[in-house]
Amino acid sequence: MASASSLLSEENFLCSICLDVFTDPITTPCGHNYCKTCITHYWDTNDVCQCPLCQKKFIKRPEFSVNKVLSEMADHFRKTNSITNQEPAKPDEVSCDVCTQNKLKALKSCLVCLISYCDTHLEPHQRLATLKQHKLINPVKNLEDFMCQKHARPLELFCRTDHMCVCQFCVSEHKLHLIVSLKEECEGKKAELGKTESEVQQMIQERQVKIEEVKHSVELSKKDADREKEDSIQVFTALISCIERSQGEVINVIQEKQKTTEKQAESVINELEQEITELKKRSSELKQLSLTEDHLYLLRNFTSINIPPATKDWTKVKVHQSSYVGTVRTAVAQLEKTLSKEMKKLYDAELRKVQQCAVDVTLDPDTAHPKLILSSDGKQVYYGVANKNLPDNTERFSKYACVLGKQNFSSGRFYYEVWVKGKAEWILGVARESIKRKEFRLSPANGFWTIWLMKGNHEANTDSSYVPLPVGEELQKVGVFVDYEEGLVSFYDVEARVHLYSYTGFTFTENLYPFFSPSGPNKSTNSVPMIISPVNNTE
Repeated sequence: MASASSLLSEENFLCSICLDVFTDPITTPCGHNYCKTCITHYWDTNDVCQCPLCQKKFIKRPEFSVNKVLSEMADHFRKTNSITNQEPAKPDEVSCDVCTQNKLKALKSCLVCLISYCDTHLEPHQRLATLKQHKLINPVKNLEDFMCQKHARPLELFCRTDHMCVCQFCVSEHKLHLIVSLKEECEGKKAELGKTESEVQQMIQERQVKIEEVKHSVELSKKDADREKEDSIQVFTALISCIERSQGEVINVIQEKQKTTEKQAESVINELEQEITELKKRSSELKQLSLTEDHLYLLRNFTSINIPPATKDWTKVKVHQSSYVGTVRTAVAQLEKTLSKEMKKLYDAELRKVQQCAVDVTLDPDTAHPKLILSSDGKQVYYGVANKNLPDNTERFSKYACVLGKQNFSSGRFYYEVWVKGKAEWILGVARESIKRKEFRLSPANGFWTIWLMKGNHEANTDSSYVPLPVGEELQKVGVFVDYEEGLVSFYDVEARVHLYSYTGFTFTENLYPFFSPSGPNKSTNSVPMIISPVNNTE
């Protein structure tokens, strides 16, 4: 004859609370069976004494003893029927809370029972109508974190007003608040995470582009350095032994400038790569968080992860190419008597290089003194007889006959040329944006880097004195060159192919504007206009 255990299915020997085979089973007055420990704990933690299955209430907690017959059958069933052939849970996996010996991997966690179940012990939740109503989620540890501490109910809702998870019973405490489901809130947060992740990816791309820009700048600088070294070698090879020492000094200066550029670039690249590493890390965290099914974990970590890491604004960061203009000239100038022919070649080569930086400059009528006459194309200016009826705006020069160019420059290099032939007086150069327009003195300290022809003297307007310029015959066309990052302003006699003067070692922090003054009609010949001319670079 078949044993009693073989005639009964597994569900007859499972406690509906712990879902494991009965241990010390008892029977309630309503006829349902539970483990003695399970039903005792259930009644100890609830205000009402009732049956967990049929919800029958008892006025007084029943007194009962262990059902010996059922206990023996359960023990026999436990020994003769193995309820699992599943894999044990790994250390980093959620294990089944019901398994008593070999803990199996949990398949689901129940927010009502606050227990995680393996495939075997989950079966009643998939079959019994009462248990089917329970809220099942992917297995998680610390199930108590998913329950409302006040009402012992699952945290299934989210209050957008107070930014907190709540249960159904908490709703009455959040009247007039915007309450949504956790799923709806998480979908919105995932959308935000996706947007933030896209922004982070864009930041990564921008920094990668900046790295390529820096590398390209270094490469151009290296090519300039190589060309300059070749030029210097050609010059110094042709010289007598007395200038060999000077040759080495020039090469050393060039190499030191290139090293400085490379060190600066390396620093910028390293910093960019560090930011990219941090951004990639944040991108990975955002992707991982956006893919999680753990709603509570997502919401708790959303604020800290959704904010992009603090980064530097790289839009204005540049590694400028070191300028070698005048390097060889400065060294060879000390040997002027014996190197006059070589100096002539150097000046010509230098001018050709700066002419490569030519820009289109036009005059700004809003800054012009009322007596100045500007051509319609903005290329010519001369001093008129009568004042024009113009508004005395803050940008306009009102005491001295000056005008600025429309174009301004805050980085890089630029060059332009101006005809001054036939004029008795003129002033030419660059000025910073914040100069005084009504009353001023020409000097670098006041924001002016200029040269002039005044009272028959060609001079540079320095802070301490007027420096004479090496002008031979009549000066016809002046070239003005600026290297913003290098803090350099140089002037050239374009027709004679001669360097006139350089302001060096300055730190520019404002926009620079071309500066012009045709001066007043002190002599009849000064009615000739100053003319911004096209740069004719034959190189």
